[in-house]
Amino acid sequence: MKLENYLDELKRQAAETRQTRGLPVMGEARSRLTAAFDRLLGSFPEAASDPEPRLLERKACEGYTRELVEIGTVEGLRMRVYVLIPAKGEAEGPAPAVIALHGHGYGAREIVGLEPDGTERAGEPGLHKDFAVSLAREGFVAIAPELIGFGDRRLEEDIRQGPGQSSCFRLAVHLLMTGRTIAGLRVRETSAAVCYALNRPEVDPDRIGIMGISGGGLVAGFAAALDPRIRCAVVSGYASLFEESILDRNHCLDNYVPGILPEAEMPELLGLISPRGLFLESGDKDRVFPREPAVKAFEQLKRIYAEAGAPDAVRVDFFEGGHEINGGPAYAWLREQLAAPPDTTRGE
Repeated sequence: MKLENYLDELKRQAAETRQTRGLPVMGEARSRLTAAFDRLLGSFPEAASDPEPRLLERKACEGYTRELVEIGTVEGLRMRVYVLIPAKGEAEGPAPAVIALHGHGYGAREIVGLEPDGTERAGEPGLHKDFAVSLAREGFVAIAPELIGFGDRRLEEDIRQGPGQSSCFRLAVHLLMTGRTIAGLRVRETSAAVCYALNRPEVDPDRIGIMGISGGGLVAGFAAALDPRIRCAVVSGYASLFEESILDRNHCLDNYVPGILPEAEMPELLGLISPRGLFLESGDKDRVFPREPAVKAFEQLKRIYAEAGAPDAVRVDFFEGGHEINGGPAYAWLREQLAAPPDTTRGE
């Protein structure tokens, strides 16, 4: 048997196992998938309810204030988080917040308008398009964690090689050898960022969303699937089918969760977000997560959301572009999803 045929046979067997269960959306099937997904990501302790934040920097910017804060996550790890607080203007009271997750690159600075060395951006923003800044200017408190393996959260050997060199591989293989995944660690740390957001006085705890691009889209989608405190999610440049994306080419090791394919394809995992809101972005020239499987994933998600009784809660922006943030339609959708409920006490 050719090796390519062997790989195809493994995928066929996994698909057959999934198909015997149908769409795991409701009731016991959904609970079983949620538990299996949580287990396959790896066993980590719960994030502390008090992340013990420490303010490192604070700077007034055009239309928002930018803070750099360090918080505790799991097992003694500390994570740097940029917090962009919009200028209040006429708005009063706590605002909605969005956890903003960068993809591969040089870390959280890449989405908050900074160069790798922390200086203000001088050139074009690249595929991330400083989307945390855009969120703040849209009126959201943008909370941008530095995912482990990027920026200042890298191994010394990778820091010496320059800002674009990640520590994903070394971190991932160590975690895999101890029964964990780097995706799981990033999801757990993102839950710590949610805990931190809940304790910010500027944030309405009932209006917390999440948005991520590429590898950050993975974390955004998986975190929202497992953390009901997240009211809605924007997944940019990631939603696809495992078989036609990360198994179709060589990807970063942080994309792989051992044993997941017999349990679920990607739309079934993202479908665990239902009936909460889910918005997808996909560029027609995206070569990392191509358009055709993204369309297939969206069609499957529409069926899942319909079965969950929320057919209008999943949306997509198929835009002209590459592997990048688009922005505009997603921001408008987030405003709708995270709008404050009407004040029924007025007029009394």
